[in-house]
Amino acid sequence: MSGPGSYGERMASPAAPLPDPALAPPPPDPQAIRACLTSALAAEFDSEWDIVLERAKQSKDLAGVHDLLNKWRHIAYMEMRDPGSHYRMLAKAEQILRTGRNPDAAPFEDMQALIRQRLGR
Repeated sequence: MSGPGSYGERMASPAAPLPDPALAPPPPDPQAIRACLTSALAAEFDSEWDIVLERAKQSKDLAGVHDLLNKWRHIAYMEMRDPGSHYRMLAKAEQILRTGRNPDAAPFEDMQALIRQRLGR
């Protein structure tokens, strides 16, 4: 979606400057979120944004828009703190789904022992 006043335009905004990535995710605003994304992630955001806006127009319910902004503001924050982390997480999830196991996971028994140790039991 583009055109006058669309979120993708680069124009001055009275909004506050983006927060320091060490402090907080960007505000739940499409322009602020897009400013934190790589071009590939921004294209994914744009695609999802278009779909969610169309659904919101049909349903007259903004819940999906709020959910999308919440999801993407956290992806943007993750990317600001650790560039490439979103795609690494997706690749790891795909590997776990494909193989049925997480090669980096600790055995359940080890986790129970660690918890018992930390609880002093």
